[in-house]
Parts: sequence; structure tokens; C-alpha cells
Amino acid sequence: MGHLSSIFNPQIIESTTFRLKQTHPRDLPLTSLNFKRTVLMARSAIDELSDTGAFVRTASTFRNFISKDPNSPFPAESGRYHLYISYACPWASRCLAYLKIKGLNKALSFSSVQSKWGRTKENEEHMGWIFPTSDTEEPGAEPDSLNGAKTIRELYEIASKGYSGKFTVPVLWDKKLNTIVSNESGEIIRMFNSEFNDIAENPALDLYPPHLQAKINEINEWVYDGINNGVYKCGFAKKQGPYVEAVMKLYEALDKCEEILSKQRYLCGNEVSEADIRLFVTLIRFDEVYAVHFKCNKKLLREYPNLFNYTKDIYQIPGMSDTVKMDHIKGHYYGSHPSINPSGIIPLGPNIDYSTPHDRDRFSK
Repeated sequence: MGHLSSIFNPQIIESTTFRLKQTHPRDLPLTSLNFKRTVLMARSAIDELSDTGAFVRTASTFRNFISKDPNSPFPAESGRYHLYISYACPWASRCLAYLKIKGLNKALSFSSVQSKWGRTKENEEHMGWIFPTSDTEEPGAEPDSLNGAKTIRELYEIASKGYSGKFTVPVLWDKKLNTIVSNESGEIIRMFNSEFNDIAENPALDLYPPHLQAKINEINEWVYDGINNGVYKCGFAKKQGPYVEAVMKLYEALDKCEEILSKQRYLCGNEVSEADIRLFVTLIRFDEVYAVHFKCNKKLLREYPNLFNYTKDIYQIPGMSDTVKMDHIKGHYYGSHPSINPSGIIPLGPNIDYSTPHDRDRFSK
């Protein structure tokens, strides 16, 4: 799943299949690779609405897989791949979390766009992810040194001439073939978990172990629907009915998490897993952004003792705090959705310190 860029002209969805060949992905001599993509003419989360006014997220479009198999079209090679992220985006941040906690810093490079959307083409109204013009323009964001792109949109157009879908982050880029491997965060984190273990600094950490996979998949399904995507369904709803339905579902899921975490340290037991990283990226943004910007104010994270301490626990895993830049997070949401926050004013609080002590070590690992 990727974080969406913005345009104001929703049109129809169409499916196409295109073929890529070797040397350049549009020109491969011997091995041809099939890529399936769904093209969405509406490129804004705010515009992805049903007739009832409910937010309906569409699927990611580049779905290739890096493999530890050296004969794979995309083998796990040190230095070959680059991860483009936004620190503001929860979907991109969970990919960065894996890169950090698996110890892949030396195997993969990464860079971040600016927090606030900007115009992606001079003659269009489209607003989306853009790169800064210098390293000092916004701390944490940097120009694109690989392709010289000014926007994430340009990367999609390099990878697929005539591409007209969404321009989302994360983008996992293949430097060798000069194309996008994947923009689906749920699949990127699986690659990072297992396929780079021969070159990872923390290969023993398995966030998707075989004995927990069924449980993780089951938890991911309702956490995604009710919480990860649920906050967007609250924030982007255009009618009261869908908003109320989304809020009720959100708090039902949060209450369920609170109950689970009253009995064990993590969602799947007493070992951290993929399910925890996926939940964390929403929780860390909840009181600072979603409670206000997306009208998820029925109950704050700080009012859930288990969830709040759990969020601090995950934040304090070595490497996780590096993935959280609250100035980017707040700057993006409050500054990039004028239909929700026309003034662009960024609230000053609550400035929660997630590095303070938690009580989760009362559960044995």
C-alpha cells in the first residue's frame, strides 16, 4: 500500500498488462518480465470515493518481488536497490522500519521526499510528493541523487512511459534496471524480512515466522481495515454516514487491541512481529494528527493505557525512533489537504515523548 498524491479529476479505473525486457526495463533481450498494474485516473486519496461518500482505497500497481534466488529477475544484491520514502507516510515508514531493525542500511540506500505536497507539473493542478532542491531545504529530505527527479511522479514515468496511475510512496527502485520493483509496502516489508538475510546485520530477527504467519495474517486483516486504513476512511469521508461507520469500526478495533495487549506484550504473543510494526505506524500518528485532522477524537491513544505503553515499547526498539519525524508527519497532513485544513495551520501539541518509561516489560519475552 502506498501513500497517495493528489489530483482533482477522478476518472475510471482500467487494467492493463505490459511487458518489460532486459538492459532497460522497457527493452530486455532474453528474459521478459510481466507486470500487472491497475491504472487509476483519480490520483488522490480524497477523490477515491464511492457514491455513498465513503473512502475506498485502490490497490498498488507495481508488484514485483526481490528474491534471495540469484537467478531471480530481481535478486537480493547489496547496493542494487534504493527505497524512496516520505517520513510522513505510514506505509513508507513501515518499510523504513524494516530497513532499520533488520540492519539493511549497508545493503539498501534510502532517501525521503519533502513533507508537504507540491505541484508535480507546471501546466497541471496535480499536487504530490516532491524532492527538495537542496539538502538544507527541509532537514531529513534530500534531492534525488539517483535519477535527478524533481518529483516521485517522474520516477513512475521513467519506469512506465505513459503511466497514469497514482504516484505513491514507498517506491522500491532497482538501480540496475532503472525501474520500480514495487510500491506495495506490505510486500516490501516481507522482502526485507527474509530475502536479504545473507547481507543483513540482524538476520536472526524474523518478524514473520512460520508458526505465527496465520495469526499475523488474521490480525493484519482487521487492523488494516479498521485502523491503518480506518483513520483515512474517517478523515476522507464526505458524508456523515460513512464517517460515523468508519469511526465506530476504528474504535471497535482499537478496543480489541487494548484487550489483547492487556494480556500479552505484543499482538501475537510475547515476541514482536510484523503485525506490531504495521499497527505502530498508525498509533504513533494518532494523537498528533488523526485525532484532530481526521476527526478520530472519540478517545485518544493516551486514554488507552495498554496501547499507549505498547506504542512507547515499539518506539524504543533500536532503530524505530529513527523512522519517526513528527515535524514531517504534521507538516504533511496539516499542510497537504486543503479540503480538510484550508488554512494549513499546524497544531503545536501535544508533543508526546515516546522515549519515556513504559510498563510492557511486565510481560516476559
